[in-house]
Amino acid sequence: MKRGKNYQEQAKKFDKHALYNPDEALKLVKELSTAKFDETVEVHIKLGVDPRHADQQVRGTVSLPHGTGKTRKVLVFAKGEKHKEAEAAGADYVGAEDLAEKIQGGWFDFDVAVATPDMMSVVGRLGKILGPRGLMPNPKAGTVTFDVERTVNELKAGRIEYRVDKTSIIHAPIGRVSFEVEKLQENLNVLAEALIKARPAAAKGQYMRSVSVCSTMGPGVKVNPLVLMAANR
Repeated sequence: MKRGKNYQEQAKKFDKHALYNPDEALKLVKELSTAKFDETVEVHIKLGVDPRHADQQVRGTVSLPHGTGKTRKVLVFAKGEKHKEAEAAGADYVGAEDLAEKIQGGWFDFDVAVATPDMMSVVGRLGKILGPRGLMPNPKAGTVTFDVERTVNELKAGRIEYRVDKTSIIHAPIGRVSFEVEKLQENLNVLAEALIKARPAAAKGQYMRSVSVCSTMGPGVKVNPLVLMAANR
């Protein structure tokens, strides 16, 4: 992969082969950020699982104590009292068939979709549209629920979904470059703790194989996975 000149210059400022403690790595990520916008800080964790097997899937949600620094637009499919509950909780869009028609027409001005179980007959028709975009409400992600108020509040406050990909890696945002190192580390620790609790019984050997943190435009800094795991058991 060809890297830009600025990226290459920043990558020379640290040992790309070294394994850093989490706080050291996050400090480096902040120092290496040169973009003119407030970059997202991302973590990429390779797990010792084989996602081809159903009993080694790692998926769930976690509420980051300091949020991600991004205000998410939440859409809720609901009717009746749950429609009112979603609006009162601060959902950006609430509706039923009307929203489904807008989405079928190519409208996607939202970041996450929630649905009450009784609305899945409507939402189900959108599977081929929302699924590839990662927007389809799903019980495993906690976005198919009657507990609309709590779900909307958590999503607005910084609840994220994590899911292992085909290469056994979890990709997740843990804040912004403007966050203090301590807040980024607390977010990282909460995510790591959630992943450790979600470890499949079928997973063998070292669970966290490699960990790296980076900003949107910056180089990845390797974190010692053993230190991260030891701090969050």
